[in-house]
Amino acid sequence: MNIIDMRSDTVTQPTDGMRQAMAAAPVGDDVFGDDPTVNLLQETVAELLGKEAALFVPSGTMGNQLALKVHTQPADQIILEDGAHIYRYEGGAPGLLAGVLTTCISAEGGQITWDQVAGAMNPVDVHSAPPTLVCLENTHNRAGGRILAQESVVEIGSRAREVGLKVHLDGARLWHAHIATGLSLAELVAPVDSVSVCFSKALGAPVGSVLAGDAADINQAHRFRKMFGGGMRQAGILAAGCLYALNNQMQRLAEDHQHAAALATGLDHPALKVNHPVDTNIVIMDVAGLGADQALLSHLKENGVLAVGFGPGRVRFIPNLNTSTADVQRVLGVLNSFSGEVN
Repeated sequence: MNIIDMRSDTVTQPTDGMRQAMAAAPVGDDVFGDDPTVNLLQETVAELLGKEAALFVPSGTMGNQLALKVHTQPADQIILEDGAHIYRYEGGAPGLLAGVLTTCISAEGGQITWDQVAGAMNPVDVHSAPPTLVCLENTHNRAGGRILAQESVVEIGSRAREVGLKVHLDGARLWHAHIATGLSLAELVAPVDSVSVCFSKALGAPVGSVLAGDAADINQAHRFRKMFGGGMRQAGILAAGCLYALNNQMQRLAEDHQHAAALATGLDHPALKVNHPVDTNIVIMDVAGLGADQALLSHLKENGVLAVGFGPGRVRFIPNLNTSTADVQRVLGVLNSFSGEVN
């Protein structure tokens, strides 16, 4: 039986063209700054994002944590939405690596606003951790691939600057926001001080993310990357996969959006509901009935479909580079045949 894997967009396999590009990549020692392919990727991404400089890192988590380290001092306060990847899925790294106090805001659909940020800021006195950084996420994974309202991003960036706060954007799936809205990548991130983007999710490269921002900040991040163990040598082999993905696999993200929409609208089962707008490539199903999420995952697996539990009563599907229209129809057939209990 052919397995359809929608657990994440990280499960994709490199295409033949990507493998060839990686095999042929000119390389050097990136710790010495000598790898021409890494340098090209960094320059290309910095230009696309409208930032002064960029740094290649092994993962989105490292990119985010480098940004926290650069923008804060130990015992500072950072503010972010409580479903944010930085808070939920990075192993408690903000407290360990940057030593910061994390304050979370609950926002419907991950749509954090400046008024919420302002309300969460600690007072500046000796009793409180001083607020220094706001973190955003676009698109928002836990909210179902939601795109942040650009007017909110602009307001947060502007108002944060007025009160001396920095803003970092976790843009692991920023590419999807770009394709769905038609806004340029540079326009999407113009209001923020730093942004991390990931190539091993939406764009289908095997490894790699990039952190972009001001030249001084990226220079400092370079030092911290070495401290965190992220200094790689002939990393151009990996960077070539990222460049190939950027140049050849961006526009096709619209297909992922179409597949996600088809999955949500084709669902016809009383125990399964999609209770969020499907902006991009993520579909989160709410499963009625005690323990029905695990029952659904077992039913899917028995029928050759892989998804992932996403909290009690929730199951996540992410159509990706390896997903076809026929795959979506087969997944719908399996979902609609689920015999789970209904409350």
